[in-house]
Formats: sequence, structure tokens, C-alpha cells
Amino acid sequence: MTVERTLMQERLISIVKRFPQRRIVVIGDSVADQFVYGAISRVSREAPVFILRHEHTETVPGGAANCALNLASLGAKVSLISVAGDDEAGRALVEKLNAAGVDCSGVLTSPALRTTTKVRILAGQLHSTRQQVIRIDYDGRPLSDPDLRQRLRDIVLEQTLAAADAVILSDYNYGVADDEMTSFTRDAAAARKIPVLADSRFRLSSFVGFTSATPNQDEVEQLLGKEFSGLEELETAGEELRERLGYRALLVTRGSHGMMLLEDGVAAIHLDAVGAREPVDVTGAGDTVMAAYTLALASDSSFPDAARLANYAGGLVVMKRGTASVTREELENSVLHLEVA
Repeated sequence: MTVERTLMQERLISIVKRFPQRRIVVIGDSVADQFVYGAISRVSREAPVFILRHEHTETVPGGAANCALNLASLGAKVSLISVAGDDEAGRALVEKLNAAGVDCSGVLTSPALRTTTKVRILAGQLHSTRQQVIRIDYDGRPLSDPDLRQRLRDIVLEQTLAAADAVILSDYNYGVADDEMTSFTRDAAAARKIPVLADSRFRLSSFVGFTSATPNQDEVEQLLGKEFSGLEELETAGEELRERLGYRALLVTRGSHGMMLLEDGVAAIHLDAVGAREPVDVTGAGDTVMAAYTLALASDSSFPDAARLANYAGGLVVMKRGTASVTREELENSVLHLEVA
């Protein structure tokens, strides 16, 4: 182990140790990720399909709620601003978040809404590992109530101007992070001079003037309408995208190929993947990366060190099944002991 690497490890650990003193506000679309586990008992006589004997069902926070859960797991004080239906999935979602220490006073529930729920059916033989065989999505109704939207904006103003060290806008295209909320949040964070980060799977081009974002390579290619044949081409296009969006930095995740950080006025930094090359489950990994990256920036990290910690966190979470999170202790241990692939 080189002296340089030891110094880097100490620097990263010092950033992680500041996580519990930071408060992050997450605004966006919450999802109930439901996992239904079953053992294959026999083949149906009605159709050529397996019959599963139900074992158990688990509902965990997904979307913006998963990002909030990851922040709490990393030790931060977290407030979630979102909406949920007054239904079983919504109540389970809020219950799990409260149990994890997430402040849900900004999660508005309404009987007029239906909680967006993604049901994953996992099946296997009696003593084998359960594998996902199908996913069923129950999309929530569009957020069209003007009074509910105004209440959300009031909460954003109150929470962001109170004591937040950073803000994340987590957009899954379910309506919370519309154009008005986007500009409102960006301006509120700018007034406080705190980092504001965008996580949008479909509409990143609408999130102009933020501090940074963490799209994956596929999302960048879809946004620009082209596939990149080489790293140099991706670098050039990514830098053009960063400039066009007005970001100080853009962190592009590339799966088993690691990450690429593009920062204003600085040469691109390429980070190799951490840990095993073959992930166990990538569900929600982007939320973990965003959580670690934002929390590091809120803890006075440079963009490169924030990207390194996000890389370690991403390497950990893809080795866990389901919608998972990473603890501060796991992250510190990874920095100290895991080799970069």
C-alpha cells in the first residue's frame, strides 16, 4: 500500500466521519418496492406455469424514499418531501422510513392519490436462491391537486431554508418534481448557497443550473440520442452535456466499468469499479450512489473524493439483494479494505 493511497484513505474516512453532522433534504417521487417470495410447489393444470407457495412479502422504500433511507443509513439527518396514497403501500412506506429515522413530516398523504408500487415476484426451489421472474407496476395517479402542490412548495421553503446542508431532487417521472418544483427548489438552494443535486431518469435536460447529477451511461446516451463507441467520445459528449446543463460537475456511472467524473475546468477522472465485477442485484443502486455523493459534498468534500465515496458505496450495494442500503460502518470498512477493480 502506497503512502499516497494511505493519505487518500484517511481523507475519505474523515469525510465519512462528518456524515452524522449533516442534514439532507430529499424531494421527489417515493415508490413502494414490494418483494413477494415464493417456493415452486408444482406446475399448474390450468396453464403451463409454476404455482408458487407464498412465503412472505416485504415492502421497502424505493425511489426518492430509498435515497432518503440510504442517507439515514449513512448517518445523516434526513427529511423527505414527497407524497403517498392513503393506502396500505403508503402506510408501509412511511412506517419503514420512520423506523429508519427519516423525518417524514414532509410526506403528504391523500386518499385521492395511489402510492406508486412496484411488485417483484421472486421464485425458486425450496432450498435455492429466489430469483425475480416478473415485475408488476402500479403507477400512482398524476399529482394534479394545486393545493397539494402549494403545500409541498411551502414545506420545501421551510425545510431548505431552515438548516439543510444539501438538497436532492429525485425524479422518477411521477409528478412531484415538475418544472415548477425544479426551479423553486434550485432557487431556494441557491439562496442558501448549498449543493442541489438532480437525479432524473427521464428528464435530466429539464434540471438546469443544479450543482451536479449522477446519470448512468445509458441515460446519457438516451438524453443525447446516440450511443458512444469509445471512452473518448463519451468524455467529449459528457462534458458538452455538463456545460449545457450548467453543472459544476457531472458523475456518470458505468456499471462494471466504474464511473467518470467531469468537473468544470478539470480533466476527466475515471474510477474503476470497486469489488466484484458481477453484481448480485442493481435494484436501487443509483439511489445509493446519489446519497453517498451528495452527503460527501455536504461534508465539505471535493468532487473527486465525493465520487470516490459514491463508487465505494455503489460497489457495496450491488452485492446485496433487493432494494438495499449501505451503512457508514460498511463504507468506512470498504475504503480501508476493498481494492479498486
